[in-house]
Amino acid sequence: MILGAALLTSAALSFPASADQLAEVSTAFRWMGRNDRVVIDAYDDPKVSGVTCYVSRARTGGVKGTVGLAEDKAEASIACRQVAATVQFNGKLPEQEDVFTERMSILFKRLHVVRVVDVKRNTLVYLTYSDKLIDGSPMNAVTAVPIAASTPIPMK
Repeated sequence: MILGAALLTSAALSFPASADQLAEVSTAFRWMGRNDRVVIDAYDDPKVSGVTCYVSRARTGGVKGTVGLAEDKAEASIACRQVAATVQFNGKLPEQEDVFTERMSILFKRLHVVRVVDVKRNTLVYLTYSDKLIDGSPMNAVTAVPIAASTPIPMK
């Protein structure tokens, strides 16, 4: 019962990932089901128009991976960039915020992208990591997007 409540709370507090899959490359042949692969997804920051994060990560194939029951590896790489002429903020930003999440296994593992505001340097820092209900992973990657000095970051 407590486990179910924790899962519901976690799902309610996390933002749904709305990624555009850009590419995938096969890394290992599987006789049945999809091959193991690396995928590249693009995530637009919902509160910062003009910034997109590109995340690459392993996806497990085989029968379990094909039907969505496999647990993907915890490693991911991230690169976030300004993709428009100007960056616009959709409201005030908290100092740290989980902006994207996506499941990596049927119940217990999630990929996160967290935005951290570096006020001193007028920069947005993005961190990707995965967690697991019982035992998370220290694997992570970080990237930064400097914002023009003429555009201060609005803070909560």
